[in-house]
This record gives sequence, C-alpha cells and structure tokens, in this order.
Amino acid sequence: MEGYDPAMSFGDEVAAIYDDEPRGDEEDAVAFLARLAGEGPALELAIGTGRIALPLAARGVRVDGIDISPAMVAKLRDKPGGDQLSVTIGDFADVPVDGMYRLIYVVFNTLQNLLTQDDQVRCFRNVAAHLLDDGVFVVEAMVPNFLHQLNDGQYVHAESIGVDEVWLDIGHHDPIEQRHDENHVRLTNEGVRLFPIVQRYTWPSELDLMARIAGLRLKERWDGWNREPFTSTGNVVSVFGR
Repeated sequence: MEGYDPAMSFGDEVAAIYDDEPRGDEEDAVAFLARLAGEGPALELAIGTGRIALPLAARGVRVDGIDISPAMVAKLRDKPGGDQLSVTIGDFADVPVDGMYRLIYVVFNTLQNLLTQDDQVRCFRNVAAHLLDDGVFVVEAMVPNFLHQLNDGQYVHAESIGVDEVWLDIGHHDPIEQRHDENHVRLTNEGVRLFPIVQRYTWPSELDLMARIAGLRLKERWDGWNREPFTSTGNVVSVFGR
C-alpha cells in the first residue's frame, strides 16, 4: 500500500473507537495467559488500550507493555488500573525493555503488523533474550482466512450495511511478500473515513521456524484460547519455550 505507515493504523481516530466492539474472547485469553504467567512477570507486545493486559494484571500478575501508539496507550491510561502498568513507547520487534519475563505474549494477529520476515524473526530473537529459562512466548495469529475471497488478487466485502452507515472491507493480496493490504471504509452522510492496515501473514510452520532461529521450540498449539484441537481453521494460539 503506497505511502502506508504502520503508525497510521493506530492513531487518534482508531484509538477513539478501538474498544467499541469487544472481541468477546478476553476472559478466555486472560485465563489461558494467567496460567502460563504464574507469578509473572508478563510482557505484552503491542499492549494497545489494555484489552488483555488490564484484566490479566487484575489477577495479580505484573504486566508491562510495549506499543508504538501514544494514542492507544492514552486510552489504556484512562482506564482503572491503567496508570499502574509500565508501558514503553517503541517498536515491539525490538523488545526495548529491561528485565526478564516468565510470559511474553502478542495477540490478535499483531505479530503480522511487522511487515517483513526479517522483522518478525528479529522479534522472536529479542523475545527469547528476555525470557526466563522456563518462560514462554505466546503468539495468537490467524491462519490466512481471506484467500477464498480473492478475485484476481483482491476483494471488496460488505462488513455491515445500515440506513445511515456502511462499512466496506477492501483488500489486496501480494503472495510473494505474503502481504495483505486492507482498508476498512466507513461511508456515512457526513463523508468517507478510511482505516488502512497492512499485515504480513504467517503460516504456523513459518512461526515454528522463526522460533527455532531464536532458540525456541513449539510447546503447544491450539485453535483458540480454550485449547480446542488445532485444525488450522481459527485463531491459532502457539506457545513457544526453550
């Protein structure tokens, strides 16, 4: 996507509406992560508005975070307990924090916001450098589920249609770079708003190779936070450790 900057996907406009429609998996995700965190500490890559970090911290786990977006972190700070979390503004691929963690995690396909394989491998390596010997790295990343929608490498999909508002999802696929250029388009009587995002998708087997490069190994893989058997049809949750 020409002119795309990852920071534009999580600026003021997106932060203002990010929590409007909860995904609904927060309780299950937090339970899954809390069991692995034990007494902690835990680190969330791309902590955002604290959708997962705040309820995890409420369970008594110390949670730190990294995020590229001051606007998203400002929303976190406005929530109860948000001022108690240590958050570093920066590129989560660098893992720019001190200390070691029992749990490091990244949810909701966010690893795929790193747009090159090199950056994704760099993230794995830096995560490994901050894991305790018995620590784990949890990655939630969906197996690409848009390929069936493609027509000549692109698609237009109506996400919702109302009397005074229409949301369109417009996408383009680059199979060489494994990139998915996407723009969520909001149409209203007041005008058009665009919410672009670009992701470099990863296959589970590719995540396993990235982990090996970083000195980690796959320990568990599930189709969701409730430990459904892996069938490659849902949000894949992978757990890596030494």
